[in-house]
Amino acid sequence: MKITKAEASARIDKLRELINDYRYHYHVLDESIMSEAAADSLKHELSQLEAEFPDLITPDSPTQRVAGRPLDKFEKVTHKKRMISLADVFSEEEIKDWLSRNEKLLSSTEAKNLEFFTDIKMDGLACALHYEDGKLVKAVTRGDGLVGEDVTMNVRTIENVPLSLRTAAVNLQSSSEGPKTWASAPERPEEDGLQVPILSSKVEVRGEIVIFKSDFDKLNELQKKRGEKPFANPRNLAAGSIRQLDPKIAASRPLKFIAYDLVTPDLPTHQEAYQALREYGFQTSSQDHTFKTISEVFREIQRLGETRQNLPFNTDGMVIKINNRKIYDRLGIVGKTPRAAVAFKFPAEESTTKVRDIVISIGRTGAATPVAILDPVVVAGSTVRHASLHNADEIARLDVRIGDTVIIYKAGDIIPQVKEVLLPLRPEGTEKFSYEKALKEQYPELEFERPSGEVVYRVKGETTDLILKRSLEYYASKPALNIEGLGEKNVAALVDSKLVSSIADLYRLSVSKVASLERFADLSARNLIDAIAASKTAPLPKFITALGIRHVGAQTAVSLANHFHSLEALQNATEEDLLDIPDIGKIVAESILAFFADEDNLRLLAELKELGVSPTYQDTSALPLSGKSYIISGTLESFGREAAEDALRALGATVTSSVTKTTTALILGDKPGKSKLEKAQKLGISTLGEADFLKLINQ
Repeated sequence: MKITKAEASARIDKLRELINDYRYHYHVLDESIMSEAAADSLKHELSQLEAEFPDLITPDSPTQRVAGRPLDKFEKVTHKKRMISLADVFSEEEIKDWLSRNEKLLSSTEAKNLEFFTDIKMDGLACALHYEDGKLVKAVTRGDGLVGEDVTMNVRTIENVPLSLRTAAVNLQSSSEGPKTWASAPERPEEDGLQVPILSSKVEVRGEIVIFKSDFDKLNELQKKRGEKPFANPRNLAAGSIRQLDPKIAASRPLKFIAYDLVTPDLPTHQEAYQALREYGFQTSSQDHTFKTISEVFREIQRLGETRQNLPFNTDGMVIKINNRKIYDRLGIVGKTPRAAVAFKFPAEESTTKVRDIVISIGRTGAATPVAILDPVVVAGSTVRHASLHNADEIARLDVRIGDTVIIYKAGDIIPQVKEVLLPLRPEGTEKFSYEKALKEQYPELEFERPSGEVVYRVKGETTDLILKRSLEYYASKPALNIEGLGEKNVAALVDSKLVSSIADLYRLSVSKVASLERFADLSARNLIDAIAASKTAPLPKFITALGIRHVGAQTAVSLANHFHSLEALQNATEEDLLDIPDIGKIVAESILAFFADEDNLRLLAELKELGVSPTYQDTSALPLSGKSYIISGTLESFGREAAEDALRALGATVTSSVTKTTTALILGDKPGKSKLEKAQKLGISTLGEADFLKLINQ
């Protein structure tokens, strides 16, 4: 959706305020007001807006700095080399764009021979360790990237931090001609055929201080046994432990330092830097790799995405760097991030988006379920357009309104949930959502009631079995899938016998089960099973009709099928996509969105797919009546109304119920509607008798 510069400016101001507030709580106070995934989503939105309107970028924007300011409790230390953050990317396309930008700044030979170094992105507290003559002398937190905090006493308590570099790997040599140097020991083993070169006496190693997931769980079990409040998450606990003034607290926590960079000495490649880190006694993630092509990097992203939950530590992404450090340094910094590296963020379990509308879906039990229609956003690897709001009480608890920016999350649900509303981003003039008013507006012909003790509104006077029987009858009817032998009485027999409790159960029936009912013999049971099986590959328009989507009749189903070509594409349609279809307005679009946002409907569609139901689409653009529109008025002797309309549609025609300028012809049967005939004559629309109609469909 296009946004004006004025709207962008207002949105940017609100985003900056909220992100800065999050950063202050997260980095300075060691507490979190929202998940990191939600904050990342807001920052990504901000960076996209600033990219679209670069003159709105200000020096104090969250995209132009690193982390929050350091605490005053520790001595402040200025980093000799700034600890910068990496730009986030969220897709292969964004990675390709990043690579393309860098290649333009390199010679053709350099661009052709680029190698890529990757490692898992740790979720911990960034820290720089300084060694002089092989001894740990200082540990400094990232802070704001320029100035950090001296936390040496606490870091010294971390078991896997080398207090001195491994003597088995290095040898301190004195030189009368210059300063001391670190030289490779001849007995040191090689790693992948590479040698660690002579190193300077001053070494700076950077990494993340983390707590492994298993250790964190054990700590929380201990907290529970003591009757104390459990810790929120490993990252906050690690950061809080390092920022304690008493080193005994840090020593009591299972902290680990995972190295990710060797700042000095400056080795030729990131790969060699990692090898040096391991040689000198530092633990790394063991997830680092070097690749020669970007397609190999994409495969690594996929691998880590599938296996990262099994890693001992928390991670939310993968770092991608140009391996050659001379090229890396030469490419420099743009804004506050290096050009030669990005952090790919794995699909977040949470994200932020806007509520465009709230619609209410009537499920197959008569329950009225509210659904938020959202701006499309990627959550947990899939594009999300709807979120369940559950019931009227949940809407009131969240106070969610149309126009709000919300945090949504997935937790194994078919469609995501709304976690909270970001009130600082609420537009002016929003109104509280009135559930009962919305029911009356969206379903004026229905009455609803909320039974005592329940949170759900239901259609008044409708039982679950009655609603199911009507759904099955319509699903099998002639305008829909036309399943022979599945009329009203047989549907009642199947439902009353508990053989069928949903539409999907039709495809689980067997001849023996059906034949056990009083109304059936072996032959009639087999015929019914065969008819049901044949419906698995019904034409897509017929299947869409059979779903019983409110306001979607046979012709609208044809229009939807011709526009989207598949059920999956229709299921993922946005309101804008639907409104692009000429004969679909806002009411019909909202009804379609509500249907495909209903969890019961989505479960049904998933079940049907598993059972082999796969509607087929036929391109009608080359058929003889394609692009032509007809209306049938009156009774035809040789065809029923529905059969006549199907015959026209089978040849590519559109069949409507009202005469307009675009109508090709009015087909007249016995006793046609007077108003339609008069309007056709007034507009100069030609009329066809039944004989002409038969010639038309038999051409």
